[in-house]
Amino acid sequence: MITEISDPHDERLALYRDVKDRDLTGRGGLFMAEGKVVLERLFSSPLAQTVSVLTTPERLKGLAHLPEAPVYVVAQELMDDLAGFPIHRGYLALGRYAPPKSLSEILAGERVRVLVLSGIANTDNMGGLMRNAAAFGVDAVILDATCCDALYRKAIRVSVGGVLQMPHYRVDNLVETLRARDLTPYALSPAGRLTLDEVRPAARSAMLFGAEGPGLSAEVMAACTTVRIEMSGGFDSLNVATTSGIVLYQFCR
Repeated sequence: MITEISDPHDERLALYRDVKDRDLTGRGGLFMAEGKVVLERLFSSPLAQTVSVLTTPERLKGLAHLPEAPVYVVAQELMDDLAGFPIHRGYLALGRYAPPKSLSEILAGERVRVLVLSGIANTDNMGGLMRNAAAFGVDAVILDATCCDALYRKAIRVSVGGVLQMPHYRVDNLVETLRARDLTPYALSPAGRLTLDEVRPAARSAMLFGAEGPGLSAEVMAACTTVRIEMSGGFDSLNVATTSGIVLYQFCR
């Protein structure tokens, strides 16, 4: 399914035009993946389907295997012109997120670890959080309505494709969702009542993180066991992605 294309107006390349503009306007239910490692995670993802791939003749040789999807091969100059900026990594792909299981099915086991995010609007933080969730074996990620899209191109890149391995679901009400699925919630906050070392996670645990600055809402905090990480030097908080790495290691090992 490899096709060489030299015409910049070929309609098969339409969704690869003006990549940064489409980051803002959307791609009709699709997402853009960028870079060799991310593409290889996409090709093997149990949660996403590869729609098509765009690369150059030189970069094509670097892919260990190809998906059952169209692969368009163009000159580097044409690829850069299409995208609207230099694609130094030489790889782009369009995908569709299509998890085979519902949130209830994912959380059906006796031992469950869930990462819950509220108000995470920074794409770098979202990517870092998803990378940590994948690295430490979280069962699922739950996002509230105020979080940015976990499949934003930059978030996928920062996650090193981890978001394509991590089932994630958006819900309207975090507290109701956690109660309905019998999850014990732990909220991370500089004002937490317990230190991280004092926590003995329940079998079915949810770890909640809010945006840097405002943190989690009072309603969410009131429904949780609050937890803090002790620090020195006058600091009371860390970057949210860094904090999640420490907490997920403690909860998931």
